[in-house]
Amino acid sequence: MTQPAREPAPPSDGDQPPSDQAVYGISVAAELTGCTPETLRLYERRNLLTPARTDGGTRRYTNDDIRRIRRIAELSATGINLTGVAHILALESENLELRNRLTDRGGPDR
Repeated sequence: MTQPAREPAPPSDGDQPPSDQAVYGISVAAELTGCTPETLRLYERRNLLTPARTDGGTRRYTNDDIRRIRRIAELSATGINLTGVAHILALESENLELRNRLTDRGGPDR
């Protein structure tokens, strides 16, 4: 009997590379996120994602990229188009940066 397919998880915390180390090829990134390689290429063309490249031009994804891909897919699944997703991601990034500045200055940590 065939086992039901389940979403692969990134390695456990002890085995994970640093979040900014580009280690996953496009097929592994696609498998980890449940997206197709073509979807990942689309996200790149729409400037939602910028994977690292090897000298030969092969895409390499980081754990941060994997989290970003999952967020893009989550937003897209709610019916938000990719232009809207780009705006939301930019606002989330700006919000995080502002929160970090407040925290660094000893401001409220909410």
